[in-house]
Amino acid sequence: MYAVYSRQSVDKQDSISIESQIEFCKYELRGQPYREYIDKGYSGKNIERPEFQRLLADIKKGEIKKVVVYKLDRISRSILDFSNLMVLFQKYDVEFISSTEKFDTSSPMGRAMLNICIVFAQLERETIQKRIADAYISRSQKGFYMGGRVNYGFEKVSTIMQGVKTSMYVIKPEEAEHIKLMYEIYSDYGASYGDILKHFKEKNIINLRKGSEFVSSRIHEYLQNPVYVRADESVYEFYQQHGVEITNDISDFVGTNGCYYYKGQNATGKKHYDLAGNVIVLAPHEGIVDADLWLACKKKTMGNKTIQPGRRVVKMWLAGKIKCGHCGHALTRKDYQKNPIGSYYFCTKRMNNINACIGVGGIYADEFEALVLNHLKERLGEFKTLAGKVSSKKINPKITTLQIQLRQVEDEITKLLASLTTANDTLVAYVNGMIVDLDKKKQSIISELSKAESQGIDKAQILHVDDCIEKWEELELTDKRIVVDVLIEAIHATKDSLTISWKF
Repeated sequence: MYAVYSRQSVDKQDSISIESQIEFCKYELRGQPYREYIDKGYSGKNIERPEFQRLLADIKKGEIKKVVVYKLDRISRSILDFSNLMVLFQKYDVEFISSTEKFDTSSPMGRAMLNICIVFAQLERETIQKRIADAYISRSQKGFYMGGRVNYGFEKVSTIMQGVKTSMYVIKPEEAEHIKLMYEIYSDYGASYGDILKHFKEKNIINLRKGSEFVSSRIHEYLQNPVYVRADESVYEFYQQHGVEITNDISDFVGTNGCYYYKGQNATGKKHYDLAGNVIVLAPHEGIVDADLWLACKKKTMGNKTIQPGRRVVKMWLAGKIKCGHCGHALTRKDYQKNPIGSYYFCTKRMNNINACIGVGGIYADEFEALVLNHLKERLGEFKTLAGKVSSKKINPKITTLQIQLRQVEDEITKLLASLTTANDTLVAYVNGMIVDLDKKKQSIISELSKAESQGIDKAQILHVDDCIEKWEELELTDKRIVVDVLIEAIHATKDSLTISWKF
């Protein structure tokens, strides 16, 4: 039995139709009976197509002895796939015919010509992919709408930009108010995604698109997406410091337009706080959130390295802060009703594998927590003495140090670039190497600066926390955890030592 296979990716005026392909193939059959296998709307980049898979199954059953196609790229545009298919055809004594290219697969020369043609077919496919990618980059850099889910707070309308039909965002007032409220709540130093959800639930505010409550993962997206910001110079400088490729000039950042954010070709970071190498473009639509509010929330989200589903820590107000002083893994609290009666902290790594860490020997929880609370009171006492003498908003000398280091590295890079104008080939190679090393150092400093800025604490915040410390026994567990999160980066402990890394 003969088989006629035809494939068409999409309906185009310059694309040969399925019907025309079959007519060409029937000419080769000279009136012999045949089966039709037709895949419409499938690409030739692989062979995962329903009708083609049915054809292969019939070949393996011994029902097909000759396969006829209009052109070999109807079968596949992949060299590897096509080579494997030729092995399969030979195994089952199946003859392959291309009606327009006249291949005879029974001869070595015919098989060689076939492989040469499939190389060019794959080259054509890869060239098309490159053109599509280049067109996407070009359009995105001009601020054109590039598709995808319409962000909450906006609706999409048709427009013409630079003589090209495209779309743009227009603010939906009621949804936009929800976005503003999220930013306002989250900008408070102790607020979390859970606080936003709680407030919205109490006020019966729902996601208008879905008719249901909001979820944490979506709120996280909203609170860091630059599509909402009224981008001004501070937003430009923020992205510049983080190594983002900025398409527009700083003079365009006038505090009105939102931004589109794209993954850049040179981007290496896989996390939401790794921005280097990505691309930011001013969008044609008006933003919703003022730049200072947006930046405060953006930096805060960048400080949250992971997003975990909501869960309630029942007993530990030090959860997430207390680490083993030997291995750095978290300590967990266990309660004992019999000897020894009481609660103790243990190393989680040692609990999972007794040989993995020497452990902390069991730290009595009540005494340890009282000790940490005393350290908190002492630290805040020192701060209150210092607070009257300090006029800056952020009490974090590390930020100033990093900013100085960043300027020094940038100055060194500038000087080296200037020296290239009069350098010979040997010196150019040497200077290029130095610039690469300095750029790595620069990116490292920028990363540290981002972390430090996200952890910066306002004097008023700490003085407010001091009131909470005075009423410590009256606080709920959740409030205690908020206070600890504001003040402490980490606690490393053993049975005999305690080291606290402060945020201020």
